[in-house]
Amino acid sequence: MRGQGSGSVWIQSPIWTAPALPHSVTFACVAALLHCGGKPLEHQSKGKAAPHLPSSSNAERAAQSKRLCRNFASPAAFICVRFSGAPHNARARIDLVITTAGKLEQLQSTIESVIHGKSDVVELALVTLLAGGHLLIEDVPGVGKTTLAQTLARSFDCSFQRIQFTSDMLPSDIVGLEVFNQRNGTFEFKSGPIFANVILADEINRSTPKTQSALLEAMAEGHVTVEQETYRLPQPFIVLATQNPIEHHGTYPLPESQLDRFMMRLRMGYPDSEDEKTILREQTLNSAVDRVVPVMHSDGVLALQHEVREVTVDEALIDYLIRIVRATRDADILDLGVSPRGSLALYHASQALAFVEGRDFVIPDDIKRLVVPIFAHRIVVNSRYSTGLRRSEEAQAALLEILKTVNVPL
Repeated sequence: MRGQGSGSVWIQSPIWTAPALPHSVTFACVAALLHCGGKPLEHQSKGKAAPHLPSSSNAERAAQSKRLCRNFASPAAFICVRFSGAPHNARARIDLVITTAGKLEQLQSTIESVIHGKSDVVELALVTLLAGGHLLIEDVPGVGKTTLAQTLARSFDCSFQRIQFTSDMLPSDIVGLEVFNQRNGTFEFKSGPIFANVILADEINRSTPKTQSALLEAMAEGHVTVEQETYRLPQPFIVLATQNPIEHHGTYPLPESQLDRFMMRLRMGYPDSEDEKTILREQTLNSAVDRVVPVMHSDGVLALQHEVREVTVDEALIDYLIRIVRATRDADILDLGVSPRGSLALYHASQALAFVEGRDFVIPDDIKRLVVPIFAHRIVVNSRYSTGLRRSEEAQAALLEILKTVNVPL
């Protein structure tokens, strides 16, 4: 970026760095300048003057930024953004965009170096982390559920514990217990593996409901209580749980109260032919997960989580979100609608998704994209409307039908 006169800013590709920053970062920079009150003057790569369109609303700024950046790929391309006055805070906004986008891009590329062909799943996993939620990954065995959770955990320089859930596990095996110290004649608390920043709860539905309930307080409130004493958990705190579909033998379905603690439920799916070929070729004596190098400290994660909460959500979008939630509660096809905790999850996740995509404001597409992964595990389809599909597929189909009935704000 460079200035031209006192009232304009030029963004050139690549943006004063080598190698070139991703296309999404360019979009974020333009959106940030428009947020400062700028108007696009010229789009050199097309050789035409950019239209002087009003950009008062968040949605209009997003649409205008996308139009400007659509063909912004040539090294010689640049966009001029004109200001009516001196852009005092433009440089600070761009620096923040570049720094944040660099961290997120490095984090996402690190995870995708292990998880091939699942960019959407990786992005939503990062959204869950930045929104301060917990993630449930459900799919058939062997598609990379545990690998994704391990890679995400190892991408941060923070404490990590893996808990392999089995049918004979007890709650004390997770949260810890009081042990009698014969030397001083007192009971001492020995913390369990739950006291870590990142918890991998592998095959969580292999354990009994009694053991599953040991995570309820930790996931909802960030602390555990043992023998009338409350112990705070380290921050940030995230549970990455994997489970096999409930149709498989030897599983205990998670109750609705437990499922509601998870911000998102994702499915991995099988890789396509090319991605599976890449997976086979990259196999060595050392696991790909073991080669992952941390790219961010836990303090950096907390800082990003605080920045996410500053993302603007327009009043019209809040009303749109509430209308979707109310529609799930009033729909005849559902026995159980979305709880207020689900509303909060969608609100914070939409802020995180906008942040990951380089925006400081939420647009309707953010909310629509997140409805299924955030709401599908929270609703229960009425048995009278059962289609013979799996419960998760029935819930997804019901949500898509409900979305069609809710008007999108313009």
